[in-house]
Amino acid sequence: MGDGQYKWIMVYQDHLTKFVVLRPLTSKRACEVAFQLVDIFTLLGAPVILQSDNGSEFTAVVIRELKKMWPELRLVHGKPRHPQSQGSVERANSDIKDMLISWMSDNTTTQWSFGLRFVQFMKNRSFNAAVKRSPYQALLGVKDGP
Repeated sequence: MGDGQYKWIMVYQDHLTKFVVLRPLTSKRACEVAFQLVDIFTLLGAPVILQSDNGSEFTAVVIRELKKMWPELRLVHGKPRHPQSQGSVERANSDIKDMLISWMSDNTTTQWSFGLRFVQFMKNRSFNAAVKRSPYQALLGVKDGP
């Protein structure tokens, strides 16, 4: 369901900490995804390996776009090292969808692009069994997050 100019959701997840960053997108074009990733990488740091469920060709194009914007960036694309990584991403996406539907219902709105901020906050404050703490705590060392 579109929300004004926004039609897609980009889910960025750090596999080590399970920390997620959610961004509304107007398109699935590699240049828009790369722009959002630069914003995330300059805040949290860039990974060495970028994985995507959109296929290796798309990931390669995103990396080319990233390198145009940030020539010094050292990044490669790769496949998940563990089969359960893909399952983790699918579970996160399902949780995010359910949380967003709930947030929209609770707030009587269809503006999911605004609600993404709150879903991101809730997701990162929630206990994650894989890391045995919240993603905020795993990333920042802060028990309850901001």
